[in-house]
Amino acid sequence: MASTNELQNGLVLNLDGQLWSVVKFQHVKPGKGGAFVRTTLKNVLSGKVVDKTFNAGTKVETATVDRRDMTYLYADGADFVFMDADTFDQITVPGNVVGDAAKYLLDNQTVLVAVHDGTPLYIELPTSVELVISHTDPGLQGDRSTGGTKPATVQTGAEIQVPLFVSTGDKVKVDTRDGRYLGRVSS
Repeated sequence: MASTNELQNGLVLNLDGQLWSVVKFQHVKPGKGGAFVRTTLKNVLSGKVVDKTFNAGTKVETATVDRRDMTYLYADGADFVFMDADTFDQITVPGNVVGDAAKYLLDNQTVLVAVHDGTPLYIELPTSVELVISHTDPGLQGDRSTGGTKPATVQTGAEIQVPLFVSTGDKVKVDTRDGRYLGRVSS
């Protein structure tokens, strides 16, 4: 249990059996009435964001979430296997927990895995990864000045939009949050 006066960003609360991460909080002391805490909470599992107000000093139940850097080893059917670099313990994370992050997951890549009571909640990738273009159609001569884009498939199987000058075999930097092309990487 923690007091609402002790809230901080990243703290995970257990409200009505659901886990909510504090995204933003603000202590408010109006001229009349008691002080309160205005928060923005994000559901850890669904990603839903809500605003909630607590009276100052109210007790809220906190949840212990263990966030560790782990190395991605391999896919096991629909699941993904990660290893803790310190203890060498392996953990299997269901595919629905990994979600869209699977598009940018490389072997031996270090990611942050959040676990609560032995249950994996979510994984966090680095904000950008370097991937090799496994297939893209060649850009036509004269198309380069238009600033257009074309679809390209990267080594993980994800499809992204790249500028026309990018060709198969090029290494590119990709934003893992939205799949946006960030630039070419020199080999």
